[in-house]
Amino acid sequence: MGHDWIIDVLADVRRFARQNDMPLLSAHLDDALRVAAAEMRHRDRPSTDWSGDQAPSQDPYRAD
Repeated sequence: MGHDWIIDVLADVRRFARQNDMPLLSAHLDDALRVAAAEMRHRDRPSTDWSGDQAPSQDPYRAD
């Protein structure tokens, strides 16, 4: 599991923000979830030169 718990924590805080009319916080947490997911995917891959400026190909946490 490693650091996967952070996804759950961020999702819980985002849910709280949405339920309590905090749209700006919710939007920032959307970004934080994407960053956390991308970095965890990168961490689990063999070492490469990754600058972090590449968008994740798929975002399972984005609520459109």
